Amino acid sequence: MASSSFGFSSWRRRSSSVASQASQASQSDPVDVPGQILNPSQTSRLAPPDSRPLSSSLNSYNYREPTRSFVPGSVRDHLSPVDSASFARSVREDTAELASYVLSDKKDRLSTSFLNRISSTSSHQSVDQSDSQHESLDLQNSGTSTIDEVPEPSSPPTLSTEADPDSGPSALTSMFRRSPPQSPHEPNGGSQVYPDNGQLLPSKGLFQSDLDDVASERTPLLGVISRRPDSPSTVGITEIDDIESQKPKIVSWGSSSVLIGDGIRGRIRAMKGITNPKTWNKKVIFQRAVMEPIHCLPAVIVGLLLNILDALSYGMILFPLGNPIFAGLGPAGISIFYVSTIVSQLTFSFGSLFRGGVGSELIEVVPFFHSMATTITATVGEDQPDAVIATTITSFAISSMLTGLVFFLMGKFRLGYIVGFIPRHILIGCIGGVGWFLIATGFEVSARLEEFNYDLNTGHRLIQPDTLPLWIIPLGLAIILFGLQRKITSKYFLPIYILSVPIFFYFFVFSIDSLDPENLRKAGWIFEAPEAGQPWWYFWTLYKFHLVHWGAVLETSGAMFALTFFSVLHVPINVPALAQISGEDHLDLDHELKLHGYSNFLSGLVGSIQNYLVFANTLFFMRSGGDSRLAGIMLAALTFGVMTIGPVIIGYIPVMVVGTLIFVLGFELLMDALISPRRKLKLSEYLTIVVIVLTMGIYDFVVGIFVGIILAFVSAILHASQVSAIRATYTGDQVGSMVRRNPSQHHYLHDVGSQTYVIKLSGFLFFGTIVGVEEKIRSLISDDVFEEHPIKYLIVDLWHVTGIDYSAAEGFKTINRLLSGKGVHLLISGKDAESRLGRDLRAVGLGSDGPDVMFMPDLNSALESCENEQLKTFYARQEALLISRPPPSNNLDVPNRGQFSQSFEFLSQSPRRDHLDRAARNVLNQQEMRRSTRWQNISEPLRLMLQVFYDLSDKNEDFWFRAKPYFFRKEYTAGTIVYERGEPANGFYLLEKGELRGDYETPQGRLFEPIVQGTTCGELPFFSETNRTATVSAVKDCVVWVMDKENWERLQKEENEVAQELLRISLKLTSERMNAMTKYISAVGN
Repeated sequence: MASSSFGFSSWRRRSSSVASQASQASQSDPVDVPGQILNPSQTSRLAPPDSRPLSSSLNSYNYREPTRSFVPGSVRDHLSPVDSASFARSVREDTAELASYVLSDKKDRLSTSFLNRISSTSSHQSVDQSDSQHESLDLQNSGTSTIDEVPEPSSPPTLSTEADPDSGPSALTSMFRRSPPQSPHEPNGGSQVYPDNGQLLPSKGLFQSDLDDVASERTPLLGVISRRPDSPSTVGITEIDDIESQKPKIVSWGSSSVLIGDGIRGRIRAMKGITNPKTWNKKVIFQRAVMEPIHCLPAVIVGLLLNILDALSYGMILFPLGNPIFAGLGPAGISIFYVSTIVSQLTFSFGSLFRGGVGSELIEVVPFFHSMATTITATVGEDQPDAVIATTITSFAISSMLTGLVFFLMGKFRLGYIVGFIPRHILIGCIGGVGWFLIATGFEVSARLEEFNYDLNTGHRLIQPDTLPLWIIPLGLAIILFGLQRKITSKYFLPIYILSVPIFFYFFVFSIDSLDPENLRKAGWIFEAPEAGQPWWYFWTLYKFHLVHWGAVLETSGAMFALTFFSVLHVPINVPALAQISGEDHLDLDHELKLHGYSNFLSGLVGSIQNYLVFANTLFFMRSGGDSRLAGIMLAALTFGVMTIGPVIIGYIPVMVVGTLIFVLGFELLMDALISPRRKLKLSEYLTIVVIVLTMGIYDFVVGIFVGIILAFVSAILHASQVSAIRATYTGDQVGSMVRRNPSQHHYLHDVGSQTYVIKLSGFLFFGTIVGVEEKIRSLISDDVFEEHPIKYLIVDLWHVTGIDYSAAEGFKTINRLLSGKGVHLLISGKDAESRLGRDLRAVGLGSDGPDVMFMPDLNSALESCENEQLKTFYARQEALLISRPPPSNNLDVPNRGQFSQSFEFLSQSPRRDHLDRAARNVLNQQEMRRSTRWQNISEPLRLMLQVFYDLSDKNEDFWFRAKPYFFRKEYTAGTIVYERGEPANGFYLLEKGELRGDYETPQGRLFEPIVQGTTCGELPFFSETNRTATVSAVKDCVVWVMDKENWERLQKEENEVAQELLRISLKLTSERMNAMTKYISAVGN
C-alpha cells in the first residue's frame, strides 16, 4: 500500500489568527533559505489561502466591529475575529490524519514531526510539554531525514446545517423507525382559525364557518344550510323560511350586542336596525329594555352600595383633611373618586373580557397622594393655599396619566409577565404598609388631627377628654365588625352593619335634647357641610394652571413613579386570579393591561385619579347576578346619579362611619400581611415583610416602596445564587466524541478518558453563580484530588448559557490562570468565538491576556480535539517503543519484559504521564507490535479486516482470508453521497482511506458522526435487512471495500461460519456505537 506522510499540522497553524498572520507576514520566506527542509506546518503557511470569504475575515466587507459592549472595565475595542468553524474543521483533519497513521506503512520511517509541535489546545508550556519536546528531539535524531511532499491545500466541504424537525421518544427509536423518511408533502387536514391572542376559539355564530365546508368522514349527508354572513339571527324565522335571505333583517337592537357592537360593522348594522321600525320586535324590545335591566337591578344596587362605601372610605380622605388647607376638600375628593370610578366602569364594561367587571379607585393611591400633598405644601408654602391646591390636584392627574401610559406600554409590548419576577412577599409587605397607613389615617380622621406623628404630643392629644370618644367609638365598632366578619359570612352583613351606624347615631341625637347636630359638627362628630350651592363638579374649578408650581410637581416625581410601580403590581396578579375563579379560560392579560392604560389615562385627562379592576368588588358583583355588560353600564349610570347629589349628603354623615370603615380595612390588610402568611413563608421572607411594613408606616411610604424593590432584587440574587450554574459533569471515559475510531484508539481513549473533564453550565452567568463554578474547578485541581485523578483537558460547555456579566467573564480569566498553573488546557464549547457570548468572554481578555483558550462550536468538536491530542501522545509512546526495539530478525525473538518496561521509564515523570504510560502498556504489547508489523505485508482488504476485527474476534488470518473474495474495491470522490437515509441497505463498507460523514436525525436535532479510515460503515442496516438510518457522504476522496447483498448471500451459502462471525462482529460494533451515541446525546441534552 502506498504510504503517505503522517506528519500532522496543527489546527492553530492551519487556521491561524489575524495576529499570527500579521506576524508571519513580517517573517522571512522560508523558501528563500537554501537547504531548508519544509515541514508540514510550514507548508501549510506557504500554501495559498482559501479564497472563500469567511464571515469573520477582516478583509470581508460584511465584517464590522461590534457596538460598545455592556462589559465595563478592560473592554477590547478591536477584537480579532476568530473562526471557530475552521478550528473544528482542523480538528477533523487531525482525526483523519491520526486514522491514516494507524494504517500507514511504518517500515518507511516517515517523518514524525506531528509529535514535535505544542498541543493545539494551548500555546503555553507545561511540565509535560517540556518533557515531550525532549522526546521529540530524540525521535528526530533517530529517524531518517525525508523531504515531505507538499500537498495541495484542500478546501473544506460546505456542510449543510439545516435542521429538520423530528419527533420520537429517543434517538435510537427515531433512527430505526424513520425509514424510509416521510414525505415532506402531506395532505393538509384542515386549518384552524386563531384570534389575535393566539388561542383556538370555537365559533360563536349561528352560521357555520367556511372551515366546515371541508368534507370528512364525519360530515353529515344532509348538512345544515349555512346562512349568508351578512344575515343576522332572527326570532321566529327559520332557515327554511328564508333560505335566500330575502326577508327583512330583524335586528334585536335591545341586546347588549347593539349597545356595545361587535366591531364597526356591527355598530352600523345596529344603528340601521334601530332607525328602521320594520325591524323592531316588541317581544325582543320588552325583553332587552325592561326585563334584563330588572334582573340586573339587585346586583347594581349592591355594586352601588359598595361604591358609596368606598367613596366614604377612600374618596373622603383623598386629601389630607387634617391639614387646614385641604380641610374642606372632602366632598371634592368624593367627586374625584366617583369620576374615576365611572370612567373605569365604562371602560371595563365595554372592553374587558369580564362582562361583570367593576372598576374603582385604587385604594393604594391615598398614602402616595398624602405624601405628594405634604411635599407640595412644604415647597409652595402654606401662605399660598390656592397654589398648593392647584399644584396638588394637577400632580394627582399627571400621576394617573403616567400610570395609564405605563399600563398601555406593558400591554402593547406584552410585558405583563415581568411582574411575575417580583417576589410575592414583597407585594404582601407593601399591602401591609397600606394597612398601617390606613389605621394611622383612621386616627387622623376620627380624632380630627392635622397629622399623626409618633411622638408624645400626638399621644397627649389622643387622650384629651374631648378627643378620646371621637376615636374610641369608631375603633371599638371596627374591632366588633372585624370579629363578627369571621363568624358571619353573609355578603349583606357589612352593608347592613355600616348603614346601621348612622341610624343609631341619629336615633340618639334626636332622642337626647342636649345633642344638637350643629354643635356635634363643630365638635368633630359630623363632617362639615360643603358650601351652599357647591356642585359635584366643584373639583374642576380647583384646576388653576396659572397657579401651578411646576417645580413642586417635579419634586413629587419620585412618589409618582413609586405609585406607578405599586399600581402595576396589582393588575397582572389580580386579573389572572379573577379569571381562574370565574372560570374564564381565554384571558388576554395584555388586552386587560391596555384597557387599564386607557382607563387611567382618560381619568387623568378629565382631572381624576388612578383606577383598576377591583378583584373583590367584581367577584361580589358577578355573584350577585351582575355578570353582564348591561349591569356594568347601569352601575356607572347610577353612580353618576349619586355623584350629582353627593355633596349635599356629606354634611350629614357621622365621622365614625368613615373611621370605622378605614379601621376595618386597615386591620384586614395588616392581618393579610403579618398574620395569615406567617406559617406559609420562610423566616427571611417574613422578616422582609415586617421591614417593609415598618418602613412604610413609621418612616415614609415612598421610601418603603423603594426598600421593597431593593429587597426584591436582593432576594432574587440570593435565590439565583443558590441555583448552581453547573448543569452536569462528565469525564472522557463517560462520554466521548462521535468519531468512529479503530479498536486500538478506542481502547486507549477509554483508558485515558478520565483526564478529560466536561462541565456543562446553564442559565445566565453572573457574579453570584460563577463563584460556584470556580469552587468546583478549584476542588478538581486541589493537590489531593489532582494526585488521585489528574486531568489534562477541561471543557466548559456553554450551550445552555443565555448570557454572562462582567464579573463572570472575569471569573473565567481566573479559572484559566488556575488551570494553567496545573498544566490543564481550557476549552470553551457550545458557543462560537464570534457569538455574543464568545465576544463578551474575549472582550475581557480571555485567551489573549493569559494562556490560550480554544473556542469550539459544539461539544463533539471539543471532545474530538482532546482525543486527538491524547492519541498523539499515544503514538509518541509507540514511536519510542519502536526506536528502543532492535530491528526484527529472522530468528525467534524472546520477549524481554525488563527492556519493554524500561522504554517507558523516561516518559513517566508526572501522575498524568504515568497514567498515560500505563494505558499505553495495556494497549501496546510485544505481541501487538509484532502482529501490526506482520500485517503491513498483507494485501487489502485482509489487512483492513485484521485491523478492524482484531479486538472483536479471536479468528486469525487464515479464517478471514476466506472472506476476502466477497469484498470489492470502490472509490468515492469528495462530496459524493454513499447512501441516503431511508433507502434499502445494499452494502457493508470497510473504509481503507479518506473520511466519511454520517448524518442522523434525532429529536434533539441533526447529529453527525465522522467515520475515519480503519473502521466499518453501514453494518447494522445491512445485516438486519432494514433501511438506512443515516445519510453518509464522502468528506474526502475515499477508498472503501464493499460487500454487497449478492456477495453476502453467497458468503452465507459458501462460508457460513465466516458469515456467522461477521454477524457477531456487527452486533458488537453496533453495541459500541449505540452506547457511544446514547451517552453523547444524553450529555448534549442534559
